[in-house]
Amino acid sequence: MPVSPTSFGAIDIPTPPAPRGRRVGLMGGSFNPPHAGHRLAAEEALQRLGLDELWWIVTPGNPLKSHGDLKPLTDRLTAVRAMALDPRMRVTSFEAALGSPYTAVTLQFLKRRYPTVRFVWVMGADNLATFHRWQDWRGIAAAMPIAVVDRPDHRLPALASKTAKALERLRIPEAKARALATMPPPAWVFLTNPLAPHSSTAIRQAADS
Repeated sequence: MPVSPTSFGAIDIPTPPAPRGRRVGLMGGSFNPPHAGHRLAAEEALQRLGLDELWWIVTPGNPLKSHGDLKPLTDRLTAVRAMALDPRMRVTSFEAALGSPYTAVTLQFLKRRYPTVRFVWVMGADNLATFHRWQDWRGIAAAMPIAVVDRPDHRLPALASKTAKALERLRIPEAKARALATMPPPAWVFLTNPLAPHSSTAIRQAADS
């Protein structure tokens, strides 16, 4: 069901500044905790997509996951800031003030606030595998171009997913990745890259053992 941007909260929601024409990657997640795989995805997106900036959007919580072991937002923000050391990276938690946990609403909000910015949604291959379960996933694909960064053991499930099949004709070659930010959506690219064998779930389980 499409999400209507009727209640985006206060107009002073604290988003990073974004000058006209900027090429900005958006990488959202609970980052519970952030790990080397997240950093690698951010670095690959910056380089391969020719982005000016990448925003780590630290969410209050994933609506598709249990929040039982979710660290406080302030703790996760601190952990992400310690990892996102590239000066082109911005760390933000504005979704907490936005009042919606859904990516579809977040992207609509940002497009309305920054109509001249060239946004790209960046996500891991593990997310593409289940993307069809996200609220208004087709609306997300229509809102802005998408870059999918490879993750260990997820390439085949991702590329065989319902979303990948539905959007197959809109996929661009990796060689054209730097042009993605300027392409009208829907458009997407799958970025293969060196893989970091880390996951937030495994890190939490190791910490609890």
